[in-house]
Amino acid sequence: MKNKIKILSLTMAAMAVFASCKKNFEEFNTGLSGLTDAQLNADYTKVIGPMKEVQRNLINQTNWIYQLQQNLNGDVYSGYFMSPTTYGGDNNTNYFMKDGWNDRIMINQLDDVMQKVKSFEDGTKAYASTTFNYSSAMLSILTVIEGQKVSDIHGPVIYSKFGKPNADLSVDYDSQQAAYNNFFTTLDNAIAKLKLAANAGDVTAMKAADMVYGGDVNKWIKLANTLRLRMAIRIRYADAATAKTQGEKALNAANGGLIETNEDNAFINYGAGHPINDIINSWGDCRAGAPLGAILGGYNDPRLPKYMTPAADAAVSGQYIGIRNGITLVDNDRYRSYSKPAALSANGDYFSGTNGKARLACAAETWFLKAEAALLGWANAGNIQVDYENGVKVSFDEWGVSGSAVAYLADNTSTAKPYIDPKAIVPGQNDVLAGSPYLSNVTIKWDGAASDEKKLERIITQKWIAIYPDGQEAWSEFRRTGYPKLFPVINNASGGTISTTGFIRRLPFCTKFINSNPGGYQRAIATLGGPDNGGTKLWWDKKP
Repeated sequence: MKNKIKILSLTMAAMAVFASCKKNFEEFNTGLSGLTDAQLNADYTKVIGPMKEVQRNLINQTNWIYQLQQNLNGDVYSGYFMSPTTYGGDNNTNYFMKDGWNDRIMINQLDDVMQKVKSFEDGTKAYASTTFNYSSAMLSILTVIEGQKVSDIHGPVIYSKFGKPNADLSVDYDSQQAAYNNFFTTLDNAIAKLKLAANAGDVTAMKAADMVYGGDVNKWIKLANTLRLRMAIRIRYADAATAKTQGEKALNAANGGLIETNEDNAFINYGAGHPINDIINSWGDCRAGAPLGAILGGYNDPRLPKYMTPAADAAVSGQYIGIRNGITLVDNDRYRSYSKPAALSANGDYFSGTNGKARLACAAETWFLKAEAALLGWANAGNIQVDYENGVKVSFDEWGVSGSAVAYLADNTSTAKPYIDPKAIVPGQNDVLAGSPYLSNVTIKWDGAASDEKKLERIITQKWIAIYPDGQEAWSEFRRTGYPKLFPVINNASGGTISTTGFIRRLPFCTKFINSNPGGYQRAIATLGGPDNGGTKLWWDKKP
């Protein structure tokens, strides 16, 4: 399909930076053109349409958009996935940054989320007698989710200054530190709105548009608090004081609670196929990553067959085996019959081709966040071991293997297993040496006598397993903590800008955004603390 995205000049304060991507995907957007004003005003159509678009676009359900938005960056760098496809040469998977692959990340945020929120705000003018507190609060929470994703990929992000050009028509980015502070403020305002008395019209609109919780306000408050705790933990090494303040606010039950049971898990229910289904099955562009099989296989983890299919390749038939990042791919078929990713939960197939779901936050993540908060001594975090074990148990429940949790948590001997690829054609492609620095010796059973660092490794390793298949969050947590230990790329094509053993830390800005907003770009990179490449660490990436 021909790309019809047009980069604008950032000249209008009330408009987004980019025009809407048409590409014959009206079925994924609302397609309101051709309707009369009377039709648009009826049943809150002018606000329900944009609300649904924001949710659908958050983790975009269009296959090729999702592939560029997340699958060929965070999903791969997390260790969950890898592509067997050559794509004609070096690319993101071996640190050769494909400029045209990475621009969808900011396009989605600015055009498909932020601009649709602006469309919602414009639409509310048709209903002068209705105050849309609940609906606007829901959208504010979603802008935080999307804004954080983009910031955790690039660093600086257009957020608080969206639609507010300077006199020279440039638009300013928030530095990552400023962005996180703005995210916390946005959540404060959203929760305050969600606690206001209900307005009949607002409730009607929210229930009709809410694809996550069906209009359940209390669950939206729990999601907001869970996001706050996630972000507080994320910045703990960069700003310990703010992290503690925000984390303890989230942990205080008086503020509305957290997502602690699977019944409160947050999903975008597509009502159609998950975009990764095509990428895996129709295109053959996505397979499981080597760490997934090595870590879960070494732990004899009962979630393994929920996350991966057995390989069909004759060389590894029946094994749960993924592909190393940055591997030498001589053709598209060499590794295509290795294990496919799966997501077979107790509540259905998240990767379904007809009824897919994209998870925004889950109870297991909350318990591991609480375990780390307890390790830091934050108020109301609870007991570290209890939180850790609850994280495992809740995850086992989500994936339908709850009967195995007790035995699993008692295992104090199993560790990740070596990755052995009989089809390797480059020395070093396997990782079988005793004492390999890329294989952890951390076990499953909680050890109260272990060092704080070993406790953290145990928490994050299990968290990494539990938050699958959210590659974006898993990559962020790996960068923040160094856990779990992952295999580095085999062939590093970054030209020396990214350390093989230090791993990729961020994605550089794309040419489209540099050329369309040069003044804003120059001010943004001045906040990076390093060059605009994949080796420069983000603001929160400060672990000693």
